Amino acid sequence: MITLMTDFGLVDPSVGACRGVLASLAPGVPLADIGHDVPAYDIERGARHLEYAVPYYPPGTIHVAVVDPGVGTTRRGVALRSVRGDTLIGPDNGLLMWAADALGGIEIAVELLEDTYRLHPVSHTFHARDVFCPAAAHMARGVAIEAFGPQLDVSSLRRVKREAPTVGDGEVSAPVATISAFGNCHFDVLESHWREAGLTGQETVVVQADGHRWTLPYRLTFGDVTDGSALLLEDSFGRLCLAVNQGDARAMFGLKRGIPVRFSRVR
Repeated sequence: MITLMTDFGLVDPSVGACRGVLASLAPGVPLADIGHDVPAYDIERGARHLEYAVPYYPPGTIHVAVVDPGVGTTRRGVALRSVRGDTLIGPDNGLLMWAADALGGIEIAVELLEDTYRLHPVSHTFHARDVFCPAAAHMARGVAIEAFGPQLDVSSLRRVKREAPTVGDGEVSAPVATISAFGNCHFDVLESHWREAGLTGQETVVVQADGHRWTLPYRLTFGDVTDGSALLLEDSFGRLCLAVNQGDARAMFGLKRGIPVRFSRVR
């Protein structure tokens, strides 16, 4: 299977052209879309989308991901083979790395330089169509990853910085990592951080952000509070979430991505 994730949207023909290349060069190989609504140029958001989705595809899936504001510059095009056996193809700008981590790490990385496996002429501004999708299609047809270009030192690959939570006695602090289409605010706070802080089992938690303070219930799911009420819960990807049942937590609390939030024990 080959998947495709981009920030192209579906208004213009870019996604259609990419899917056409994949269907032409790898006929019969199943194609799936992880999504094409990553905010334009937002590499971090794309990295999260990819990280969350890829573990649910069969081992050996080839993922093409393109959020590429540096297209046509000296940034490298790369293919990464994961320890689990999946392949991630796209720009070397950090987009692929969190997904590679979610698949067990990188076994081999190569730079996509071999002209044989590109469309010609190669556009300076559409490497998704002319470089990344052809590479995926040829790999799906059995061409070994080593044939696409020189092997790279994994430590040379670019990463998107992820700010780790600050964990103390009875408290965890973390910036808003992402905000869903529903307005739910998600944090890179895992159950292990929550447990280390001594917050596991707390029925209510103090939330502080931007000079404001709220005391909120910690529950299992949205319907455990009344419509329009706020709560904390573990989201479907194992991270802390601030939500409003059938409402918009972003609007209710005035939060934006990157704003620091402190969660602490009620004293």
